[in-house]
Amino acid sequence: MNIEMPTLPYAANALQPVISEQTIGFHYGKHLQNYVNALASLVKGTEYEGKSVEDIVKTAPDGAIFNNAGQILNHVLYFTQFRASVKDNKPSGKIAKAIDEAFGSFDEFKTQFSQTAATLFGSGWAWLSQTPDGKLVITKEANAENPLRRGNNPLLCIDVWEHAYYLDYQNRRADHINDLWQLINWDEISSRMK
Repeated sequence: MNIEMPTLPYAANALQPVISEQTIGFHYGKHLQNYVNALASLVKGTEYEGKSVEDIVKTAPDGAIFNNAGQILNHVLYFTQFRASVKDNKPSGKIAKAIDEAFGSFDEFKTQFSQTAATLFGSGWAWLSQTPDGKLVITKEANAENPLRRGNNPLLCIDVWEHAYYLDYQNRRADHINDLWQLINWDEISSRMK
């Protein structure tokens, strides 16, 4: 992934009412754009110039370069994992099988993942990722952290920074998390598996 804005795979109003067009405008259009602009400026003349965002996330020390690269990677994976709302949205194929093997059932996975996201203190991300040996794990990641930093393959995330949901849900983080399940594009999540 280069240091540039991703193209959304849906219209800015396609995720309403769960994620409003206004939230897309601020979250994608302003927050993510700011991270892209900042990282492009920060890497000029450094060892990170010309490297992919993933390589920067894997190797940069804590600080401004890592924070901006981490937020770019996290947000690209976040925004590209959605599609218009689907009632009773569930995974199928290899991702469904892997979830059943790791968590017993999709419902149990949803419960654990939602609880992880709802109980993350402060700002950060809840992640489903794949370990190098192919197992699925759920983690809490503070601020700009990403499972890639520890060698895991990031698959699915929920952004629990308040700017991700506050315009639409105010302080009702758990309600937002619950409603996000209808937007997940499970084909996209499956395509991220190794």
